Amino acid sequence: MTDRIEVAATELRPLLEEFIMWARSNAPESDPELVGPAALWHRLAFSQDLGTWKRADLRNLLLDRMPKVVEDPDAAADGMLPAVDAYLTFLSQTGRLAKGSDSLADLQAELDDVEDEFVDLMEDLLDDTEGDDEEEETGDLGDFEPFADDLAELDTIRLRPDSELAAAARQVPLVAKARDLAVWVGSGRRVGEDTLLTDAEVEEALAATGLPRPETEGPLAEAVPQLWNIWNLAVDLEFLEPGDSNTVAVQDDTSEWPFDDDEDVLDAWMLGLHSVDYGDPELDDEDLTMALAGLTRGLLVRLLLAGGSRELDDLARELSEAAADLDELGSDAWEAAGEPLAPAIDWLIGYGMVEVDGTTLRLTPLGTEGVVHLVDDADIEVDARPAIESMSAHELLALSAELPEEEADAEFAAWMRLREPAKAAEELLDAAAEDESDALIRVQAASVVGTLGEDATPAWQAALKQPSLRPYAATHLSQLGIEGAPEPTQDDTHWLILDMWTISAGLGRSEFVSSLRDIGPEMVNSLLEVIWKIPHAHVEELLDLISQVHPDKQVAKTARRALFKARSATSE
Repeated sequence: MTDRIEVAATELRPLLEEFIMWARSNAPESDPELVGPAALWHRLAFSQDLGTWKRADLRNLLLDRMPKVVEDPDAAADGMLPAVDAYLTFLSQTGRLAKGSDSLADLQAELDDVEDEFVDLMEDLLDDTEGDDEEEETGDLGDFEPFADDLAELDTIRLRPDSELAAAARQVPLVAKARDLAVWVGSGRRVGEDTLLTDAEVEEALAATGLPRPETEGPLAEAVPQLWNIWNLAVDLEFLEPGDSNTVAVQDDTSEWPFDDDEDVLDAWMLGLHSVDYGDPELDDEDLTMALAGLTRGLLVRLLLAGGSRELDDLARELSEAAADLDELGSDAWEAAGEPLAPAIDWLIGYGMVEVDGTTLRLTPLGTEGVVHLVDDADIEVDARPAIESMSAHELLALSAELPEEEADAEFAAWMRLREPAKAAEELLDAAAEDESDALIRVQAASVVGTLGEDATPAWQAALKQPSLRPYAATHLSQLGIEGAPEPTQDDTHWLILDMWTISAGLGRSEFVSSLRDIGPEMVNSLLEVIWKIPHAHVEELLDLISQVHPDKQVAKTARRALFKARSATSE
């Protein structure tokens, strides 16, 4: 059944992705995420054809099947029927509602007919599960939430440069195996319903991936969990994609792995990052297997919290105790697995995330990068930053904008120590020129470069050619008394004011209003009469904001008039 679900999900993925895009414009009030389970079980239980929908099947799907598989009855009660309605409308409007289906009107009528009964069933499920809330909140061994406070208190984690990480990712054995499997699959291989491949095909696939053939008296397809994990990884990596009529095919560029571009390499590796879950032990008893769910993630987060390495015996003991605390079957599962950490460590080694040194398990730089991403995906704060020596000027400016002043100063100082002042000034001002709309980055860069004195003169002179930096360059060159430097103009001053207003507006309405009050209504009025002429990226939105929030009605009126002039000038 697991293989059938995987195949059906693979077939559905492109269609559901198109539906999500369609729904953004055509049914924004619906929740496309609720369609997935309904569409999947429709495919599994009622129709091989994704586009064939019947009233009777729709009723059975919603009233018989969905109450058994729905994960969030509350969300389903509120949104599943509207979401299914939107999905059926999408199929109809895009020509995907197959001949032989009931009409869209009939299917929508059926949705109306079952609505009350469906909602009642979902409410019954809610009543039945109210007592299980505490158990659900405990999560599994891979739940990062219990470690949130400890993760937030970690010292700064320094991540390695992309070039170094990409070089490591190119050497990851499991990605190479997934590539080889996908290339073997070819341009359009038909897969089965009960098992993806025949035993003869499994033999070929094992040979293609370099996996050993297990000794088994039963079907070979049931004795090769590692092969299916690599198959799933190939899907995650987008090396394999579903085709028509129960076929799968290799993606065009799969054979080119490892790719030449570092960004492409890391993007691919990140697509497969959630394959860490494939390292969890798989036991014959499903309940015992579930008792150890999340083991691989639990191992990873404990390595991160320990600074990147742990003694294997201590790690095993801690995870064993955690399994026993989380699930009454945890101890039995641990014992039944024999060496529960073995498959987790094997998979993580294969994905380039850990290495074993004697009795010590250690995160690799690629592994640290991956765990930080997993923690971030869980919406948990962790202080992770690029290594100082590999941090670009733009990364430094963007990071410092989010740090307390003292920490930001320390980052700048450490970064500066690795460069000559003239070179540092050049890099910072080049970064500030990348995005004319980013006033905060620009102001930060100008502020830091302004501390470098005459060493920054060549960088300031080059910045005169950049409209967004010219006001800063002219001001600082004038202050340095550089011969031949242009004097700052009135327009330069107005640009600086607009930058300050942009930053102030980004801090919130009250902060913005306070900054305007500091200037005084008469000065604001005078500025509004002329500042609309400045070709600043945010001038129109700032004028609009002033017209809405300024407490002085005359100022608000002047801002509206200035906004009209700015828009008229833009449209000419």
